[in-house]
Amino acid sequence: MALVLRVVMQLVGLLLSLLGWVLSIVTTYLPHWKNLNLELNEMENWTMGLWQACVIQEEGGMECKDFDSFLALPAELRVSRILMFLSNGLGFLGLLLSGFGLDCLRIGEGLRERKKRLLILGGALLWMAGAAALVPVSWVAHVTVREFWDETIPEIVPRWEFGEALFIGWFAGSALLLGGCLLNGAACSTQAPLASGHYTVAETQYLHQHLEMANTHLTA
Repeated sequence: MALVLRVVMQLVGLLLSLLGWVLSIVTTYLPHWKNLNLELNEMENWTMGLWQACVIQEEGGMECKDFDSFLALPAELRVSRILMFLSNGLGFLGLLLSGFGLDCLRIGEGLRERKKRLLILGGALLWMAGAAALVPVSWVAHVTVREFWDETIPEIVPRWEFGEALFIGWFAGSALLLGGCLLNGAACSTQAPLASGHYTVAETQYLHQHLEMANTHLTA
């Protein structure tokens, strides 16, 4: 029962981590981190991502323009690019190492301690990937809220609002964190059944030895 529970935790953690990693990549390149609706022209909406700004028109579709300079971007967008790349890289490494550390994988079946270390390392990398994804989306959301309620900006100036990519990023980071925690929890419980099994075997051998000695004395 404990073995089945451990394998289920590993598989659920890996699937959650895989989902979070894919969504973090989508968040990185999706140009919907911020949305802007113009009251003067309701048929035109603006969106902004880490790489480009887009205008969406009901008749003309969507047109996007890449940012010309990395250094000209606001600080939150510059740091978000770096952290999202870091999240994607750590997530890939975490998934790779965790995959080799699964109990259901036949590779390295006799090296339980090494598989446990791979699972722990992979879970830790996935946890860091989740944190690296949550920080930029939360920072951009904080700046957006602060600018939206900034009283020094005239009311006639349009205000940016949350885009869909922020919500996807929050879900992706949470999935990576939860997946990494499940993998680490499964790895830390790996030795529990083995230890109890070893103890039972040792206890049985001890009882057999004493029974044999007792039988020997009775026969004599």
